[in-house]
Amino acid sequence: MSAIETIRGYQGELAAIRRDFHEHPEIGMEEVRTADIVAKLLASWGIEVHRGVGKTGVVGVLKRGEGKRIGLRADMDCLPMEEQTNLPYRSKTPGKMHACGHDGHTTMLLGAARYLAQSKNFRGTVNFIFQPGEEGMGGALAMLGDKLFERFPCDEIYALHNRPNMPLGQFALRKGPSAAGGAFFDIKITGVGSHGARPEAGIDPVLVAAHVTTALQSIVSRNIKPLDTAVLSVTRIVGGDAYNVIPQTATLSGTTRAFSSAVMKEMENNVRRIAKGVAQGFGAEAEVDYRVIFAPLINSAHETDAIADAAASIVGEANVERDKEPGMGSEDFSFMMEKVPGAYIQVGNGPSADLHNPAYSFNDDCTPYGAAMFATLIERRLVPTIAGSPPTAARSVAHLARS
Repeated sequence: MSAIETIRGYQGELAAIRRDFHEHPEIGMEEVRTADIVAKLLASWGIEVHRGVGKTGVVGVLKRGEGKRIGLRADMDCLPMEEQTNLPYRSKTPGKMHACGHDGHTTMLLGAARYLAQSKNFRGTVNFIFQPGEEGMGGALAMLGDKLFERFPCDEIYALHNRPNMPLGQFALRKGPSAAGGAFFDIKITGVGSHGARPEAGIDPVLVAAHVTTALQSIVSRNIKPLDTAVLSVTRIVGGDAYNVIPQTATLSGTTRAFSSAVMKEMENNVRRIAKGVAQGFGAEAEVDYRVIFAPLINSAHETDAIADAAASIVGEANVERDKEPGMGSEDFSFMMEKVPGAYIQVGNGPSADLHNPAYSFNDDCTPYGAAMFATLIERRLVPTIAGSPPTAARSVAHLARS
């Protein structure tokens, strides 16, 4: 029986687990309840469990003999937003919602862990990495700071994400840049407060913030090469409390995105230069806080082929898009892939509102595809040999071709 057929046999149990996660969402770095459930399930299947990796992260280790070591990663956190689905298992926590499908990603990885623990059809080590705080909370860096790969060495690492409105049973990915690096910035403008009727007595930080906002738009059009994709968006300007008071300070905030770390650094340098220069021209001061939250996500060529081949073995080559257009969204799995070669794939979620939308809904029929893809990937990459005998020539050639 194939991996997807086996996993479909307990799809109802997986759906119940996923819906429980959905009812009880937890913000990044606070996933205590989720981590407890993950740890208990892994232990019940005979998988070695490690808690508190990156604060609330969990790593399950399943080893069968000597061989390559592969990491499979899922994210666990929710978003700080109100759900608007009216589902029977909608969030029971006001202001928190699994609007990105991380409850589904966690369940997919649990499904793969259960299957592999029972089938034992591999040789080597699988590290099941359940990451906290993906939504801009630094969860990947927290796990790396806890020496993730020193404690749980990986030769390759893989992850997935559901894609709303991609048909069920389809996968998509690409080699090279797949998701943008992302940074957040806050620029505090300090002027001189005064009466709103006497602007000549002060230096208006709101006016300065408006000019800085306009000037920042020149970075993409005039400082970045036209062939280098980049985005800069000012998303907030805050200043003042009263109609008749020119405030002392104003703050503007936003984000930058690009597909290379070099472009990200170039954008940072120009944000600092323009903010300080424009402010100085008005007699004000600018203080810039620029924070890289996500590195660009770069799929390694060999690992991209490996995960695409695993997906194709389940759904057929026609249902795997191998040159998916990259997106400007960001994913902090990228920090793990800076340390270990790997790949990131999208799996179809069927019709749904988009990610980060209050009406978004994860499709439980998607779970067997993701779980089986992970399981099949392991069975193809960690090929077992017949106990007590060397591998056949054909098996040796196949193993070398995939190693």
